[in-house]
Amino acid sequence: MALATVLARAQNGLSADLVSVEVHLANGLPALNIVGLPEAAVREAKDRVRAAIVNSGYHFPQRRITINLAPADLPKHGGRFDLAIALGILLAQGDLPAGSLDGVEVLGELSLSGALRPVTGALPAALQAAASQHRLLLPAANAAEAQRCPDADILPAHHLGAVCGALHGEGLKPAPTPPPECPDMVHPDLREVRGQAQAKRALEIVAAGGHSLLMVGPPGAGKSMLASRLPGLLPPLDTPAALEVAAIASISHEGFNPERWRQRPFRAPHHSASGMALVGGGGQPRPGEITLAHRGVLFLDELPEFPRAVLDLLRQPLETGEVHVARVARQVTFPARFQLVAAMNPCPCGYLGDRGRDCRCTPDAVRRYRARLSGPLLDRIDLQLFVPRAERAAVLDTAPPSGPGSAAIRRRVTAALARQMARQGRPNADLSAAAVAALPVSDAARTLLVQAMDRLQLSARGAHRALKVAQTVADLVEAPRIEPPMMAEALGYRALDSDA
Repeated sequence: MALATVLARAQNGLSADLVSVEVHLANGLPALNIVGLPEAAVREAKDRVRAAIVNSGYHFPQRRITINLAPADLPKHGGRFDLAIALGILLAQGDLPAGSLDGVEVLGELSLSGALRPVTGALPAALQAAASQHRLLLPAANAAEAQRCPDADILPAHHLGAVCGALHGEGLKPAPTPPPECPDMVHPDLREVRGQAQAKRALEIVAAGGHSLLMVGPPGAGKSMLASRLPGLLPPLDTPAALEVAAIASISHEGFNPERWRQRPFRAPHHSASGMALVGGGGQPRPGEITLAHRGVLFLDELPEFPRAVLDLLRQPLETGEVHVARVARQVTFPARFQLVAAMNPCPCGYLGDRGRDCRCTPDAVRRYRARLSGPLLDRIDLQLFVPRAERAAVLDTAPPSGPGSAAIRRRVTAALARQMARQGRPNADLSAAAVAALPVSDAARTLLVQAMDRLQLSARGAHRALKVAQTVADLVEAPRIEPPMMAEALGYRALDSDA
């Protein structure tokens, strides 16, 4: 047979589009041509494939070989098509049984010896293969990742020669039983933070409703310590959400880490990060920090030190939960439903409002410093509070820490989230404007909100976010509706006072 077709998968953002690798052997001068919009790494596959076939004990055909990667208008990149091309050549020249790869999709990069190397995006490919009811042949190093897909039929392999031998013999063997799920990761305990009762309360509300948070305070107040403990207050991811997070990690440069399965991401980029690093992009679009923080926490320390243009890129993802990366050749949409936690000093020297040290900044310097943050971005942050320096007695106290720990708070958070999912199918932070308008609010609480809109000059968006926070406070105490104390607490997080 001079013509053979092997199925593979391309990577396009989080999608894994089906590609037919068509191999045709014809008479003529020996040559190998790859068509179908291949990028440089794909065009270089011909040298890897030739050496891998020869070193696996097979004859490389001295004929004119044409390889078509269909559909032709879909860009192809990386070494993920090496194994499919090699098997297609061997099928076309009759070295493999006809029909032995029917219903099988193939991924894998070849070394010159024929050994299989792992590829990126194995989990999205496994999800799509399972949806198409196909088996997936891929490098053994990718098997643990692909097995996270509950319906996937994974066929791991170490070497091209072993794959060919299995196709001649009893066939490809499926992967063994998946390993047990990783135990819960140990997070820093919130009880270890001494003092800061208001900030701890704010973290509980943030965790319970999926809200965003801005902490303003002097250096050493514990803002970073508090932020690092937020993931420990969040419940583990369920299977669909865990698959989303794992698929994002699979296509990133960091790759999938089995030890992070079901764990909430915590990303803390440096303030020198570019806009592309934050939201994603590149010639072959890759996820940025906001997508890598999907279903988890994005912590931006020293918020005013980020370029203002970079911070403004967060405005749309905070509203929609996704980011659109547009390039000339393609458009990719990445999920970005993260919880933003930011920290900043109240002024350039950092000590405005601090009881222990005097601020040496002029009013103009303070205004310029705070002007680095746009009003529309601040309006999208649900809770904003001043974090004072901890009392000296609390810092030097040698007694064991008291108060509820992360485990106890996580149980309350989990119960509040369960009530929200049962009532509306999503956390309070993700409620639409129509759903916010339908929240049960007492007349006294609504009057309080109207008064606060005038005094605090809240926008309509700010008022809606205050209502969402108030509903979360109500959910934490299982209240049937929002009452004045809950509304007052929510509004207290909208009126940032550095002199508090």
